[in-house]
Amino acid sequence: MFWVNGVKQDTISLKDRSFQYGDGCFTTLMTEGGKPLLWMMHQERIEACLNVLGIECPDWTLLLRWIEQAAVPNGKAGVKVHISRGEGGRGYSPTQVGPSNVTISSFAIPDQYNIWRKEGVKLGVCQVKLGLSPILAGHKHNNRLEQVLAKADIEKQSLVDGIVLDINDNVIETTIANIFWVIGDTLCTPDLTFSGVAGVARRRVLQVAEKSTQAINIGQHRHETLMKADEVFICNSLMGIVPVTKIADQEFKIGQLTKRYQEKVNT
Repeated sequence: MFWVNGVKQDTISLKDRSFQYGDGCFTTLMTEGGKPLLWMMHQERIEACLNVLGIECPDWTLLLRWIEQAAVPNGKAGVKVHISRGEGGRGYSPTQVGPSNVTISSFAIPDQYNIWRKEGVKLGVCQVKLGLSPILAGHKHNNRLEQVLAKADIEKQSLVDGIVLDINDNVIETTIANIFWVIGDTLCTPDLTFSGVAGVARRRVLQVAEKSTQAINIGQHRHETLMKADEVFICNSLMGIVPVTKIADQEFKIGQLTKRYQEKVNT
């Protein structure tokens, strides 16, 4: 059961353009006691993507009410907010389309995230590489086929996650998270101008780094550069900061900077 435009449903029309073309966007957020955490950041990321897609923004006050209505009332849980252009339209044309559809669903946060935060994770390296898409880069639009293929590749390696490169062999993200690493006193993370998703947790890490006058290097980094890191961590809105203890055959320590960001960013 999920909610469509504030009404409980168990079906959605096949004419919805998200089903037909991936025409829309989404965000996944954490709730606590039925209230969304970091809601303004999620709202801003949704709005930025809708503006790129040319989809009218919803009534944000009403959307927040729908999220609280759909959220698990007690403890911490997850909510997915999915917005499509709506139903109808001939072929790819975005004209003659009905009003946008807002679909909201809630779910339990995976148990393994608590273990990962404490013990870290081991990553592989995906053979699937991301294309360059400057129009859509950074946005969490509804067409995630590259990520589906990357995740399938990592699962074939019997791993839970892995590094994803672009077609120029630059590090972009993992299959489920943004990535940071530390070299000396500098915090490094990929430039997402041409590929990848700019997550809310990534934004929080960068905010914390800027406030603490941490040296930051946002750029195009090759896999070899990442492998020279002193410490590595990944992040998303549900699992927070998770240390990386191994990439392929190379091991990494859980360092002090990783622990510091865990204290400041993890919810």
